[in-house]
Amino acid sequence: MVYKYNNKDVYVDVCGEGDAVLLLHGWGCTHDIFKALAALLSAQYRVYSFDFPGFGASEEPNDVWGVEEYTCLIERFVKDNAIESPSLVGHSFGGRVSLLFSSRNKTARVVLVDAAGIKPKRSFTYYRKVYTYKCARWLANLLLPRDKAEALLNRFRKNAGSSDYNNASPMMRRILSKVVNEDLKHVMPLINAPVLLFWGDLDTATPLTDAKYMEKHIKNAGLVVASGTGHFSFLENPGLFASVMKSFFKIK
Repeated sequence: MVYKYNNKDVYVDVCGEGDAVLLLHGWGCTHDIFKALAALLSAQYRVYSFDFPGFGASEEPNDVWGVEEYTCLIERFVKDNAIESPSLVGHSFGGRVSLLFSSRNKTARVVLVDAAGIKPKRSFTYYRKVYTYKCARWLANLLLPRDKAEALLNRFRKNAGSSDYNNASPMMRRILSKVVNEDLKHVMPLINAPVLLFWGDLDTATPLTDAKYMEKHIKNAGLVVASGTGHFSFLENPGLFASVMKSFFKIK
């Protein structure tokens, strides 16, 4: 289905019948990453798999969104579709939205998979890259014609930026820069729903220490560690993930 939000198209894949489950993907992904999970859950639930604005078949926002704006989209969708107390599954960036949504809305249960939400500790190398780029951008725009400045900065970004940043459009780069610096520690104690944390012990994007912090500061939270997996633990150990999901969602 295509859901209209602020005159923009938001694609939502829908399957199954029953209580609502919302699947929220990570940065750079689409609803397709949850295909196996949607098939599993749709046996007993009505599953809504989103393409966040700026990804997949959904249009980009016109403005620089943060976690708040993405969460407001989900809240409006829930209201417009008369959904009461949904369950949420959020991977990485989708975990940020799941955290904020469940901290201020009635929620049946939450699954956070290698979820973002804690502002990472930055190394000196990171800040050196950031400020070197900002300085280079200022000098290039000051001294070079616009087309040459942009070409130079594109080469600089390819060498110094992350793959997520390099692969994003100009608007989505601005959004990424905003959301990665948002810290959601303050909303974690406000979550009352049961929370399952599913994590890879080799995750370097959202390290296991983040999961342990969430387990400590979210009421009714439990942690399952998938040994030998990284940031996409649910894809790297699908058998364990499916087993844990069946138990948490009480699927027979």
